[in-house]
Amino acid sequence: MELAKKFQEQKPSGMVRVFQAIDKMQDVLNLSIGEPDFVTEPDIVDAAAKGAKDGFTHYPPLQGYLDVREAVCAYWERHHGFKATPDEVCMSVGGLHVPWLAFGALLNPGDEVMLIEPYFTCYDAQIRGNGGVPVYIKTREENNFAPSIEELRAAATPRTRAIVLNYPGNPTGRVASQKQLEEIAEFAEEKDLIVLSDEIYESMVYTGNHVCFANIPGMKKRTLLTAGLSKSHCMTGWRIGYVFAPQNVINTMCVLSSFQTYGVNALSQKAAVYALNTQDEKVKARARIFEERMKAVEARLNAMKGVKCHPAEGAFYLFPDISGTGLTSEEFTWRLLNESHVAVLPGSAFGQTGEGYIRIACTQSMDTLMKAMNEMEKILQK
Repeated sequence: MELAKKFQEQKPSGMVRVFQAIDKMQDVLNLSIGEPDFVTEPDIVDAAAKGAKDGFTHYPPLQGYLDVREAVCAYWERHHGFKATPDEVCMSVGGLHVPWLAFGALLNPGDEVMLIEPYFTCYDAQIRGNGGVPVYIKTREENNFAPSIEELRAAATPRTRAIVLNYPGNPTGRVASQKQLEEIAEFAEEKDLIVLSDEIYESMVYTGNHVCFANIPGMKKRTLLTAGLSKSHCMTGWRIGYVFAPQNVINTMCVLSSFQTYGVNALSQKAAVYALNTQDEKVKARARIFEERMKAVEARLNAMKGVKCHPAEGAFYLFPDISGTGLTSEEFTWRLLNESHVAVLPGSAFGQTGEGYIRIACTQSMDTLMKAMNEMEKILQK
């Protein structure tokens, strides 16, 4: 069967190729996937079961149930001082559903969207799939992988429509400072840009506090703030995310989602209401565990020849510089996987700025992480 022309030459990303290889192997120490190893709390599962017994087994409202949108608003005001109304919230099928709906609602053919490297690979395909043109903004580690306003201005054109932010960052685990985000806000105001701010890791910040981009003066009106419960509440399989946006954008995103999913799983929403309202202390406790893991892995990496690793700042990723080994990101990744059955991701999968780095997800037990470090050390000693 012949594929559509737009897909005939499409190749899997560096990330997908690693995932495909892992599927064919056994006994892999998998540090490649950004999924918490903790299972969903039992009482959250019970809340979903109660929802089913209470009759929430029909099509849900396209925008999401009112109670879950109220819980989303309360969570963000409680944790980050961000104020919004339920009318400004739309529930989504995981956080990754939001950029697709957003780009579909906001981009005209040929509109340019700035992607700050290193970037989560799915953004690129989502922009292209909705007629947009990604513009890659290279960054430097010494600037926390955040762009300067001068770099942004140099890349802007009359077709520039939006910019994508992701802090704490995937793959870098880095956190942009208040000053850096204020500079980006100044640029967005100057160029009249839409900002998609992916803050899915907002609960995992170890250096300072999370800065909600929409809280910066003047930014709420031009920001789509997206997050979800996959990382914070260990609910990846429930596929439950959300977005804050101006109401006219919310309305259009709801229409687009009606063509695709016709709402978000009703029982996941009922679980999310309970999770958002009751799990704050458990979210904090898990964040402390991730921080401990990252610090331990960071120490091991910095003791290895040819490897340099910046201290953990946020999320659960480390992004060590392996250029001192003389290997490219791909060479290092595949040698580690094939010879030691340790899976990481090549930094080059996240844009050219990522070359010379690898992404390590500290989403396994401390024992597994230390075994993986032992294997990596053996490879480097060779």
